[in-house]
Amino acid sequence: MTGPTSPQRGVPVPDQVDQLRVVEQARPAELWWLGVHGGSGESSLAGLVPEWPEADHGWPRTAAPGSDRVVIVARSNARGLKAAQAAIMQWASGQVPSVDVLGLVVVADAPGRLPRPIRDLAQVVSGGVPRTWNVPWVEPWRLGEPLVLADAPREVRRLVDELRVILGLGAAGTNNWKEAR
Repeated sequence: MTGPTSPQRGVPVPDQVDQLRVVEQARPAELWWLGVHGGSGESSLAGLVPEWPEADHGWPRTAAPGSDRVVIVARSNARGLKAAQAAIMQWASGQVPSVDVLGLVVVADAPGRLPRPIRDLAQVVSGGVPRTWNVPWVEPWRLGEPLVLADAPREVRRLVDELRVILGLGAAGTNNWKEAR
């Protein structure tokens, strides 16, 4: 873990225009992917693990007891990281008390290494959440090829395995994913 695991006193509330809405969800889920902007990659991640749905670009609220567990998803560009920062500040300031943020997934917006200013911004934003995962550029996703976890990059499979452990589901492991296909 690299950052806070719960809201913090003294964190400023982002401007209303920068806050995500709360979305009433009809059914509970073990985990929600919260894309903080269009094109964040939440749909691709939800397609890989269907029992973990996308949150429709809003903080999920269900009738289930306890907090809804969320992983924030953003692209690795300035717009995406600033949207993630605003969402993290909204959570950290206590504006969405029914949510437990498990971390942030930064999805590559292009192949190759990030420019230094973007790497620096990503590091600052990452400091506001318990964990951060980086998903590399995946050309087949861009081309609309089927989303199959067993075929996803190692970083994506590791992300899913880590989340399964955090959720108390145990890691499935790469070999199990291939057998389940």
